Amino acid sequence: MSDEKLVGIVLVSHSAEVAASVAELAKGLAGGSTAVPVAPAGGTEGGGLGTSAELISAAAASVDRGAGVAVLMDLGSAVLTVKALLAEGDELPEGARLVDAPFVEGAVAAVVTAATGADLDAVEAAAAEAYSYRKE
Repeated sequence: MSDEKLVGIVLVSHSAEVAASVAELAKGLAGGSTAVPVAPAGGTEGGGLGTSAELISAAAASVDRGAGVAVLMDLGSAVLTVKALLAEGDELPEGARLVDAPFVEGAVAAVVTAATGADLDAVEAAAAEAYSYRKE
C-alpha cells in the first residue's frame, strides 16, 4: 500500500489547534484512515494566531505522494498566503491546488474521498460540494 499514490491534504488555519483538530476529525470520520496523508498547517512559527508560508510549504511537502495536494483554508488571509505560494511556482509541490471549500465539512469530504484512491479532481469536487450541505 505504500506504493499507492494518494492525494495529500493540507489544512491551513489561523490556529494550530484548529488545524490539528480538524485533521484529527477528518481522519476519524474517514474510518481512522492513516493511509491518507493529512497535515495541519496552523498558526505561526512562534505558536501565535496567523498563517505561515513556511509551515504551509512544509506541510504540503510532507503529504506529497505524487497524486497532487489539496490545500483547504479557513479564512481570508490564509487564502492569500496559499495563493502567493502557488504564484511563486516552486514553494508548493507540483500538483498542489487551492481548494475552495468549507473548512471542516470540506476537509472531511476531501479525506474520505482521498481514502478511496480518488484523483485530485475528485477530491476537490467532493470538498467543494460540501458547500451544499444543509443543516436545517
